[in-house]
Amino acid sequence: MSQQGEISQYLITQYLPGTPAEELPADYDLLDNGVIDSLSLLQLVGWVSERYAIALDQIDLNPEDFRSVAAVDRFITRNTQVSVAAASGREGVAP
Repeated sequence: MSQQGEISQYLITQYLPGTPAEELPADYDLLDNGVIDSLSLLQLVGWVSERYAIALDQIDLNPEDFRSVAAVDRFITRNTQVSVAAASGREGVAP
């Protein structure tokens, strides 16, 4: 399953039970449409951190990063790359 597929599945299971995966477009605004509120935003951030091993203590969190499946996907990709670089001692080194 793709990363976006995994994110969609989590969101559907937790916040949209019974919704077919194809009915949750990657750009669907989860915040404006009331799927994610402040409590569920914290739960989503926690799940992302745990599932993708992203240390949140040095990351500026922005609700915009969790506005849609696509936004969450970009957040994960961006921050897992940073985590890998930091773990290998290459933080701040251009590829």
